[in-house]
Amino acid sequence: MSEFKIPLQTLKGRGAATRNAHRFEKDLRSAYDDGWSTWDQALAMEAPRQATEVRWEDARSALVRNDSPDIAFDLSINPYRGCEHGCSYCYARPSHSYLGLSPGLDFERIIIAKRGLAQRLREEMSAPGYRPSHLAIGTVTDCYQPVERELKITRSLIEVLRDARHPFALVSKSSGVERDLDLIAPMARDHLAAVYLTITTLDGGLARRLEPRAASPQRRLRTIRTLAEAGVPVGVSVAPQIPFINEDMEQVLEAAAQAGAKSAFYTVLRLPWELNEVFQQWLALHYPQRAARVMARIQEMRGGRDYDSNYATRMKGSGLWADLIRQRFHKACARHGLNRGRVELDLSQFRPGLARGQGSLF
Repeated sequence: MSEFKIPLQTLKGRGAATRNAHRFEKDLRSAYDDGWSTWDQALAMEAPRQATEVRWEDARSALVRNDSPDIAFDLSINPYRGCEHGCSYCYARPSHSYLGLSPGLDFERIIIAKRGLAQRLREEMSAPGYRPSHLAIGTVTDCYQPVERELKITRSLIEVLRDARHPFALVSKSSGVERDLDLIAPMARDHLAAVYLTITTLDGGLARRLEPRAASPQRRLRTIRTLAEAGVPVGVSVAPQIPFINEDMEQVLEAAAQAGAKSAFYTVLRLPWELNEVFQQWLALHYPQRAARVMARIQEMRGGRDYDSNYATRMKGSGLWADLIRQRFHKACARHGLNRGRVELDLSQFRPGLARGQGSLF
């Protein structure tokens, strides 16, 4: 008896279509047509809404040291595991597997919030052997995803960094960063803060499919303008570049520069572990006629594979197509005055005594 899989459905407000099995699961299950019109019924039914659930975990540490040679920062802090934005391309999705959760729907539906993270950060920066280094917030999942409005974990971290005069940068695709301008803008004036906004495309329809719960591209441009007008060094990330999907990189860079961005960076799509399945499901749902072309170009940039973890090429890829993206990026940046200067954050202002709440004599 042949098995027919039931077609996937787009879930409103979600990037993944199913609870994809994680790589540590022992049992795999898949739906199929049993011959009793299940297929037709599944297509006719409206996909059920998937509510977001927040789970707390006690933070055992705050700072994560980076030892990857292709990443510019030394330390990072991530207030949340999982991300409500539901980006179909998110390289962090496989991290949910370590929690026994799906990199598919669970990643964007079950959010793990870290209790006591600000206190752990204060303790670690106050330790006798701590030395300030380049620190980034929200490098794995978005530090201003929707739950941050109520939980304010990111804000509590910035308060600690302000108290200790410790510089930081953060990356987000949310307008929520504007809420904390009262903290960020004064630090930026003292060369202690910088912000990067990710804008993958200016196409609102594509953005809703790629990043269903993130701010619209135009809203993110307004956030860049707001940050720049407040004196915050702001850059734009045009990542990831996906062949035949988001092909308006030059237009994004131009719009960001006009809004006040001074720097830019990009990566190409990478598909580690279970993300490969999640993204290819997304392609089959939204772009079935070009899915094969997209994957062929991705494989061309990855040495014939869907993914290559080599540090030398994993961020930008290799080959003719990767070279073309690189040339387009650099020419557009030169045309619009991006990356002409480097944002230098001042590590010399760090005061560990302030982190411990001892106050200052000066």
